[in-house]
Amino acid sequence: MNLKNNVVNAGDSPFISDCALKDVTLPNGIRLRAAVMGTGRPLVLLHGHPQNYLTWRKIAPELSRRFTVVMPDLRGYGDSDKPEGDAEHRCYSKKVMAEDIIQLMAALGYQQFSFVGHDRGGRVGHRLALDYPDRVDRCVFIDIAPTATMYALTDKAFATRYFWWFFLIQPAPLPERMIGNDPAFFLQKHIEDQLKTPGATEPEIFADYLRCYQNPAMIHATCEDYRAAATIDLEDDRADSNKRIACPLLLLWGEKGTVGQLYDVIATWREKAHDVSGHALPCGHVPQEEIPEKTLTALLPFLT
Repeated sequence: MNLKNNVVNAGDSPFISDCALKDVTLPNGIRLRAAVMGTGRPLVLLHGHPQNYLTWRKIAPELSRRFTVVMPDLRGYGDSDKPEGDAEHRCYSKKVMAEDIIQLMAALGYQQFSFVGHDRGGRVGHRLALDYPDRVDRCVFIDIAPTATMYALTDKAFATRYFWWFFLIQPAPLPERMIGNDPAFFLQKHIEDQLKTPGATEPEIFADYLRCYQNPAMIHATCEDYRAAATIDLEDDRADSNKRIACPLLLLWGEKGTVGQLYDVIATWREKAHDVSGHALPCGHVPQEEIPEKTLTALLPFLT
C-alpha cells in the first residue's frame, strides 16, 4: 500500500496559525484527522477526553520552532473516524489506538518520534511505549496514574471526583442517552470541574469541543473508550505485567487536580517504567491550557 496516497489535505486550522490539517486513511481502514506544523524531529501531541487537537493550541506554536508537531484526533474523537464499538470493546482498546498512531506516523513518513500525551492520550502512550519500544524515543504523560493502579485503589474520594470512570462504562445505551439529552451541559460541567484556572478554555474553543462532542457517534466512542479501559485494557495490562517502558518518561500533573492529590504519581509509574522523572504544576487537570508557559518550561529540557 502506498501510504502517501492516503494523506489528504483538509485545509488550515482555524485556530492555530501555520497549522495544516490532514486526513490520513490508515492501513487498518480508520481515517484520522491530524494537525501538523513546524519542522525538525517529529513530536506527537495526543489529547484526552473530552478535547481534540486544539488542547495543544497554546504550546504547539512554540514547540513547532524545534519539532515537526503532529496532533492527531484520537479515533472516536474530534474529526477522526468514530467506529461502532464491539462486544469486547477491543475497537477502542489502547492497544488498537496505539497502533493507529504508529500507522499515522508511518503514513506521514516518520518511523521514530517523541511523544506527549494528556489524559486518554497518555494512556494510549503507555501502550505505545510498551508495544513499540523502538519507535518512541521519549514519553511525557500529563496528569495520569496508570489505569490499573487507579482502578485497584478506588475509594470514595476517587469515585466521587472521577465519577465518569464508572458512569461511562455502564452498558450501552444508558450513558449515551443520558449525555445525549444535554451534551453541552455535561461537557461544560466536566471541563469546569477538571480545570482549576477560570477562562483557560476560551468560548470559541469550547464551541469546537462541543461541535464534536454533541455528535452521538462521539458520545458512543468516548463511552467505548472508558469501557475498554475497564475491561480489555486491564486484560492487556495483566498480560504484559512484566514489561516496563524502556524510554525516558517524564510525568507532569496538576497539584490542584484529582491525580495529584490522591496519588504519589512518580511512585505509581516506577512500577511501570525504568527511567521516571517529573513534578507537579500549579494547575488542575489540563496544564497545556491552564498554564502553557510553565508547561513549556517543563517540557522543553526533556524533549530537547
